Amino acid sequence: MLALAVFGIKNSNINAAVELIILFLLVIWLALVYWTYADARRRIADPLLVGCATATSLFPFVGTIVYMIVRPPEYLDDVRERELEIQAAEARLAELGYQVCQYCDFEVEKDFLRCPNCMRKLKDPCANCGKPLDPMWKICPFCEAEIGSVAPAPRRARRRRDGAAEQPVAGATVRAERGGGPAPTPAPAERGGPSAG
Repeated sequence: MLALAVFGIKNSNINAAVELIILFLLVIWLALVYWTYADARRRIADPLLVGCATATSLFPFVGTIVYMIVRPPEYLDDVRERELEIQAAEARLAELGYQVCQYCDFEVEKDFLRCPNCMRKLKDPCANCGKPLDPMWKICPFCEAEIGSVAPAPRRARRRRDGAAEQPVAGATVRAERGGGPAPTPAPAERGGPSAG
């Protein structure tokens, strides 16, 4: 019985060698398809792109070469590890007091209310004492004012258009209006003294 001749070769020894070469190339091609699939799974998070990369490698040898040119440069595990290292380094720097602006990455101190570089608001001041507050705090650690509720603002005397002069009376300040109107009552120790009119 005659063996099937590859490429029209009639010599059985040469024909056997050619068949072995073809079998070797077929095994290499299938191994490259599997390698492309395994490598794409380690480098690409999207399953659809993994399937596209594997389908590209079905074109013998050329598909795998194209995949090697366009594949991501690092493994997903390396990306995750690098991100964890960056987070750990940022946490260590935060413990040391080194902080950066969340908007422009400019170095700021922990008590800055605004970034000096981009002028964006970093923290809210306490309504009572004015010190910077962390958004997670429920109470100001400096003046013990509750953050959720607005602290009562200190009352300020109204300014009048016609002006006011301050006069000290027995350690207290009394405002006397210039230009008419009743004068405030002086302190009890000073009742007999002059009053502004």
